[in-house]
Amino acid sequence: MSLRDMSLVVLTTADPREKTALSRKFAQDWRTARLEGREIELGTAQPPDMPARPAQPELLPPRDVPQRKPGTPEGRIAMLHAIAHIELNAVDLHWDIIARFAQVEFPIGFYDDWVQAADDESKHFNLMADCLEARGSHYGALPAHAGMWKSAIETAHDIMGRLAVVPMVLEARGLDVTPGMIALFKQAKDQPAVDALDVIYAEEVAHVAYGSRWFHFLCGRENLDPTPTFHALVRRYFYGQLKPPFNEEKRAEAGIAPDFYWPLVEQQKP
Repeated sequence: MSLRDMSLVVLTTADPREKTALSRKFAQDWRTARLEGREIELGTAQPPDMPARPAQPELLPPRDVPQRKPGTPEGRIAMLHAIAHIELNAVDLHWDIIARFAQVEFPIGFYDDWVQAADDESKHFNLMADCLEARGSHYGALPAHAGMWKSAIETAHDIMGRLAVVPMVLEARGLDVTPGMIALFKQAKDQPAVDALDVIYAEEVAHVAYGSRWFHFLCGRENLDPTPTFHALVRRYFYGQLKPPFNEEKRAEAGIAPDFYWPLVEQQKP
């Protein structure tokens, strides 16, 4: 199979455990071929507008997803479930960026990065699913956010918009909020959840960095100033708000300077 054939298989697999197992296998196949000097063709594929999803969880508008107090066991399970949902969507987002933008020429390192990111997100989903099952729950037991794929749809025709919004806004937000979640589970003396979130936190920095790297690559190729270009794309495609506090240290580690995000604070589309 070509790399984009692999992407299509992942994107059209509904069962989360099967999806992530295929994702990890294909990532290993890609890395092994690269190490051995064998070529896996990039190929072509027409990715679906929406990836395949299991019958559960029920997907609701954000305002309709029940809120639970994070200081309770039920609230912590709901938090783990929400993270699992984000990670599963991230698996598809990273395979989608590989499949969808075949018309844009990139160095092979672009594919190395997003295959690695998809592999990491697959591991992260399984860590969260394992945490849920250890607590007598499972992924799909609670309703989830229906809007997770909205950014992919909005940027399906614009690779720079996709890089700006998904890794450089949405995943960067994960760097801001994860330390607080880790602290909450530490307070609850839930070491397995802390350990899982520590892995996710450490590895998400690289995913934001991949977005920044290839965004700057495209800006350089098109002779565009990255900062105002980023601002324009976020204002065009991102419907939420950028709110402090920001994890400036980890954002800088990922290659995103404060002048990228502070000017966008509280801007919101009508």
